[in-house]
Amino acid sequence: MLSDVTTPQDLDDRFRETLAALPAAQRRRDPADPVTDDAPLTGARLLELFDAQVTSRQLDLAGRWLRSFGEGFYTIGSAGHEGNAAVAAALRPTDPALLHYRSGAFYCVRAAQVADATTPTDTADAERAADREAAADPEPAAEPEPAGSERPTGGFAAYAEAARDVLRGMVASSEEPIAGGRHKVFGRADLAIVPTTSTIASHLPRAVGMGLAVERLRRLDTVGRRAGAGVRVGSGAGAAHAPWPPDAIVVCSFGDASVNHASATAAFNTAGWYDHAGLRIPVLFVCEDNGLGISVRSPEGWVEATLRAKPGIHYFSADGADPVRAYEVAQEAAAWVRRHRRPAVLHLRTVRLMGHAGADAESAYRSPAELAEDLQRDPVAATSRLLVDAGVATADELLARYDETGWQVRRLAEEVLGEPKLASAADVVSALAPRRPVRVARAVADAAARASGPGSAAREEAFGGKPPELAGPLTLAQSINAALADGLLDHPQMAVFGEDVAAKGGVYGVTKGLRDRFGAARVFDTLLDETSVLGLGLGAGLAGMLPVPEIQYLAYLHNAEDQLRGEAATMQFFSQGAFRNPMVVRVAGLAYQEGFGGHFHNDNSVAVLRDVPGLVIAVPARPDDAAPMLRTCLASAAVDGSVCVFLEPIALYHTRDLYAEGDGEWLAGYPEPGSWVAGHVPVGRARVYRVGSADDLTIITFGNGVRMSLRAAAVLAEEGVGTRVVDLRWLAPLPVADIIRESSATGRVLVVDETRRSGGVGEGVIAALVDAGYVGAARRVAGVDSFVPLGPAARHVLVSPEAITDGARTLLAR
Repeated sequence: MLSDVTTPQDLDDRFRETLAALPAAQRRRDPADPVTDDAPLTGARLLELFDAQVTSRQLDLAGRWLRSFGEGFYTIGSAGHEGNAAVAAALRPTDPALLHYRSGAFYCVRAAQVADATTPTDTADAERAADREAAADPEPAAEPEPAGSERPTGGFAAYAEAARDVLRGMVASSEEPIAGGRHKVFGRADLAIVPTTSTIASHLPRAVGMGLAVERLRRLDTVGRRAGAGVRVGSGAGAAHAPWPPDAIVVCSFGDASVNHASATAAFNTAGWYDHAGLRIPVLFVCEDNGLGISVRSPEGWVEATLRAKPGIHYFSADGADPVRAYEVAQEAAAWVRRHRRPAVLHLRTVRLMGHAGADAESAYRSPAELAEDLQRDPVAATSRLLVDAGVATADELLARYDETGWQVRRLAEEVLGEPKLASAADVVSALAPRRPVRVARAVADAAARASGPGSAAREEAFGGKPPELAGPLTLAQSINAALADGLLDHPQMAVFGEDVAAKGGVYGVTKGLRDRFGAARVFDTLLDETSVLGLGLGAGLAGMLPVPEIQYLAYLHNAEDQLRGEAATMQFFSQGAFRNPMVVRVAGLAYQEGFGGHFHNDNSVAVLRDVPGLVIAVPARPDDAAPMLRTCLASAAVDGSVCVFLEPIALYHTRDLYAEGDGEWLAGYPEPGSWVAGHVPVGRARVYRVGSADDLTIITFGNGVRMSLRAAAVLAEEGVGTRVVDLRWLAPLPVADIIRESSATGRVLVVDETRRSGGVGEGVIAALVDAGYVGAARRVAGVDSFVPLGPAARHVLVSPEAITDGARTLLAR
């Protein structure tokens, strides 16, 4: 039986010994009464929390059992952290939660709350009225009733569904309800639990963004917010938008070692920064402190000192081995955040039992005395002791519940063993990044119809009576600015934010005037931290907004890129589309700025972006491509939940000429809404320029390479060479069909890659040609594997028009 499973600490045997040693109470207590005279929990409620803790403990034991014969693939458990059951009980089941991987008891309580919630009609009506009042009143609402009106019935039956979810994750069952066998996570849309896969607190910046968005949406008129962004109940086209209640708070848990991580520091700093500025962020951080990060100890007192020192974040503290006090403090902390709409941290002291994971031999770095001390603080044993001392239950009754839960968990474990696994690569990637180009095109068409129809008056007013199509030829920067304005007009939930984007209008003027037109709630400056900028976007998208954050320079992205790789791009993958974080990240980048720079302002490294599965990377080179490509990205984010990076070549922002000074050939008119449909640019579709006969050579390029290649093609045309210049426009997904078609047309391909030779875009283009069986000639002209130096020295490592021309001649001479 499951209870025979032993661990390095003989956890099961020790628990039994503890129960056997408990003396019987002098009298039995009515379970309906408080468990102690001044306790906020009744005996019945504490017994329910005990059942949740035991279920979590038995799941940990089952994970070790499954792993012992190769059928379990995840053994990081929650043993020692079961005190978080009290935290879950103190919250509402509609408070969105981002949980770290020792949250088994929390998950069980939340699942039972949702499954067994029963609210009388008159109470429901009163709550709906209160929600409407709170939405209309930007001031903090009156103190809500304490959590706990939705109570699980107790016993394993209340937690069976949650146990099955967790076990399915352990065995990588494709029927697991959130990740579908892709990873073991705590998450379910109907439980308002957002899956997190991080072990190092990279979900904390998202939590801050969620809190900011929840509060903004609470204060804004929600009429006109379209379904299809943010949280989705279910997946696919019919999934319904399910915003959280106006007075919801965000809860986010993490371990003590993560306090030291840059992502956590960024999140705390951002929450405190906004609080200091007077903006409200209702986030409850829960630091579960067991004193260890795998084998590395947190110095005594360090975590408390660190958390207490965070400006703008209210500090609460409790012992996870004291369920009554933990519940009381958690309830107090949640009520404080809910009332004041401000951030707080609950420092919950815990222990870690059974090591970090199944393969962790704690005896290598912890003494027997330390292990024994932790066993004395076992939260499940502590809850048992309190129940017996209070006379709510006897030790034999608790042992019977413990064993019954063990048998039931073992039974479920044996059932899920036979469930199917993901059977193919197609199964694995099906939830990664859905692409529905027809729906995206329809969304663009709908936006055009609104802009030229019912929204035409508002559009004319927003542009001061002179819409951009009447402004004459525009630069790349001006075209992007106009497209952002059109996006803000069409998407009420859209927000543009980043460093210097509001009052200044961006370092290069790309967002100039947008704040004046749309207000500080929709176009605003952030603090100078890219992790936080992206975290705000991640949370805002999850909460139902359409965020368009700006990263000021491509080089600044690299210290925050895990927010895209580990957080943004994985959300749909690990939730099967139940959760989405639609986002269009504008990044000023690439090289060729004259008289300015060095590698921070002339960064040509995009390999890290191209390596992120599912990420859309757009690089507009021409003004007449920029607006339709941005519209496509916004529509793709709204329709498919896409995470898009809109990489804007800085050197082309204000470029006006192509072949000669004053020719104005790099300017373009802005299309009026009636032509948006005809000019729609689908994701992954290239643009082809034909110079001369276009029969001799194909140049494949992007960004600054387009302008240089067109200039080189003009020189070659004078020599009788006909060239077709292919602007990729999309670096992910690459327009492979266009690449193959245009390459095969001439049989000679020159790939002009302004990024680096190693890890550059050109490698992907050449690989696509090889995979397709291309048999013609091919050559690359690429940047040198170097950072971009300051001043004229940059010319030695970057691609030049002359290098393109020479490369073409060499290729033609073969």
